[in-house]
Amino acid sequence: MRRPVIAGNWKLNKTIGESLDLVRSLKPLVAEVTEVEIVVAPVYTALAAVAAELADSGIRLAAQNCYPEPSGAFTGEVSPALLKDAGCSHCIVGHSERRQLFGETDAFINAKTTSLLRAGLQVIFCIGETLEERESGQMFDVLSTQVREGLKDLTAQQMNNLIVAYEPVWAIGTGKTASNEQAEEAHAFIRGLLQGCFDQETAATTRILYGGSVKPDNVDGLMAQDDIDGTLVGGASLKAEDFARIVKFGKG
Repeated sequence: MRRPVIAGNWKLNKTIGESLDLVRSLKPLVAEVTEVEIVVAPVYTALAAVAAELADSGIRLAAQNCYPEPSGAFTGEVSPALLKDAGCSHCIVGHSERRQLFGETDAFINAKTTSLLRAGLQVIFCIGETLEERESGQMFDVLSTQVREGLKDLTAQQMNNLIVAYEPVWAIGTGKTASNEQAEEAHAFIRGLLQGCFDQETAATTRILYGGSVKPDNVDGLMAQDDIDGTLVGGASLKAEDFARIVKFGKG
């Protein structure tokens, strides 16, 4: 059985004080949830403060990005070791906004992934196609390239600390969500890719999340699909009640 993961990506939102208010509201709402792995990803400046606030809870802390080098003359960047020092257990890489807005390549994302795993952090590895790529029939080719290049040279053992997040770019922040069937089709394809890159056991045990306008009113249908093991939530993770409802998917 793959333990579900519900992760909240706060993106460029919330001051330190606002971040603390959010997790203080969230903690009692999900305190009884033990069967789901809960992760929140605040901005860099709030990480250490949120880590301290979450110390007595089951909620895990993620960063939204990192730089692959451990140290050096890289002004403005943050290494995996520094994230771990701030209290992070996870880090998101390859988010579509990093790919689309900042031109990050599969090779760069692979370097970050490798560096994070070496540092002992869990990776939330994002992939996904644009609307143009889907409509032109390139979706499977795009996903295949992102998986093969992004996970290049990783071992099956390292994959124990990696979570894949499928996020169709056309469904992020647009209010559009892939249908349950569209999402399941992509997830099943990705699981097949993992089997080809690694082995059947790795494919069967790797958790694959769906990301793209996930809300309290659509999470139940998504989570009912065989190959969807959780969600990477954007806007709805900024409201404690909405995020808690998503964490408690399937319970009405």
